[in-house]
Amino acid sequence: MNVTALSEIEQARFKMVEQQIRTWEVLDFKVLQALFEVRRERFVPAPMQGLAFSDVELPLVINAVDTRETMLSPKVEARLAQELQLKPTDCILEIGTGSGYQAALLSRLAQQITSVEVDSRLAAFAVQNLQRNHIDNVTVETGDAHAGWGTTEYDAILVTGSVPVVPDALKYQLRIGGRLVVVVGQNPVMTACRITRTSAASFDTKTLFDTVIKPLRGATVTQFKF
Repeated sequence: MNVTALSEIEQARFKMVEQQIRTWEVLDFKVLQALFEVRRERFVPAPMQGLAFSDVELPLVINAVDTRETMLSPKVEARLAQELQLKPTDCILEIGTGSGYQAALLSRLAQQITSVEVDSRLAAFAVQNLQRNHIDNVTVETGDAHAGWGTTEYDAILVTGSVPVVPDALKYQLRIGGRLVVVVGQNPVMTACRITRTSAASFDTKTLFDTVIKPLRGATVTQFKF
């Protein structure tokens, strides 16, 4: 690729992928392709757009209101997507929609994503972002999913905030062979894990990498879809 021929914003995207994300052991071609295709800057709050490709978490300030939530750094978003080991036919539950960017990445890797966000302001922001970017295989619902969501079983579940322990209810929402990727622990010691359901009552846990992210919030509010 001739990087010098790219626009300034595409050069920044290229550097994000090559310098931040590849070096963090994200090598899956489909994930890397999704990172180029999904325009991260379109999911970042307007005041933060100049930092869309920076290796930092970005505060989600919506209409001058600080939601006290953040977008994860690009390398963490990419690594979480890779560790789900997705197939094109998979149906995913995402807990913690945020800006909708992580769900947008997943939308390129799987068939259907149900994403649940506890903060109605963020849910509305995510829906707006997803619609504007013509992503139609993501359903955003608003509510508290920290201990599961409905009765559907999923091929993969991603939790975008940390939890002190993994609720059993989440593990039992996996189909057999399904994978749950979640960051477990409390500041300053947290570890990303992949839990695979191997039978009706058996699970295999693999430690992936150490990181620190904000705790998952929980509160029940209304519900809407698009």
